[in-house]
Formats: sequence, structure tokens, C-alpha cells
Amino acid sequence: MENIKRKPITLSPTEGSILSVVGDTYRILANGKQTNGTFAIIDMLIPPDGGPGPHAHKEIEECFYVIDGEIEVKSEFGDYTASQGSFVYIPPGGVIHSFKNNTSKIAHLLCMVVPSGLEAFFEEIGSPVEPGEFLPAPPIDQQAAKTLEVTAAKYGQSIYPPNYLDVL
Repeated sequence: MENIKRKPITLSPTEGSILSVVGDTYRILANGKQTNGTFAIIDMLIPPDGGPGPHAHKEIEECFYVIDGEIEVKSEFGDYTASQGSFVYIPPGGVIHSFKNNTSKIAHLLCMVVPSGLEAFFEEIGSPVEPGEFLPAPPIDQQAAKTLEVTAAKYGQSIYPPNYLDVL
């Protein structure tokens, strides 16, 4: 087998695909095209009251490192408050989980997914923004929820109602 050398990925602090996703701002640092599908890395800024609702992905491993701030992580297995320096690992298998910033300060997370694919979902549903820019979370009516579910399913993800983990 021939060893092919590939150029390292380097980004300045304002480079990368920067997207508003459900009111959060995500900067894709490495995507599946760059890593042969092995992983993706996403820099996440989560404003107060921000964060994704309950969702699951059977084939994707996801981990977060909290660079700054704090998030509440919820799953079928309980809740966890992740503050600066905390690490959260969501194993494959479809664990339903979500996280939310319940503070008045922006939370800053570094997220890695293995294999890649989740970042392509974000690119499809997100809107381009400038570094540090936040857009309000779009309203989710019945049609928008259905569109989101269908799009998520394309990427191996399932979406659940906002209060799903509150009633377990």
C-alpha cells in the first residue's frame, strides 16, 4: 500500500466554515472531506439558553471539552453539569442526549465526532455568519420540525421533542 502524504490543515482564528445552528455558532475546524471521513472537529459557542434539543446518533461517537463557561448535559442516564475543563463523551449506540447553557455567559466547547458526518448536517441546516456573530434560534413550527427530522435522518440522527428528557 502506498503512503500518500497530505498537507496539514491549518486555520487562523477566523477561518473555517462558521455557521449559526439553532442559535449557536459553530466553526468547523476539520470536516470529513479533509479527514477521509474519520472524524470532524467543531468549535462551538453556545449563548445563554442555547444548545441543541434532544437527539441521538447511533453510529457517531461525540465528545465535548468545555473550554470556557458551563453547560447542562442531559441524557437517558441522567444530568451532568459540565464546567470549564470538563469532558463529556457520548458513545455510539443512540443515547438520547442534549445540552443547554443555563448561565448568563457564552459557553465555549470543542466537539469531536467519529466518524465525520455531523458537521455536514450542520452545514445543511445552518446559516453562514461572521466570527462571533449569533443569530436567534429559528422558530420551529410543525413544518420546520418535520423538515429538520427528515434532514437529520439523512445524517443518521434522530430528533426528539424539546421536553423528551424531562419526562424520563
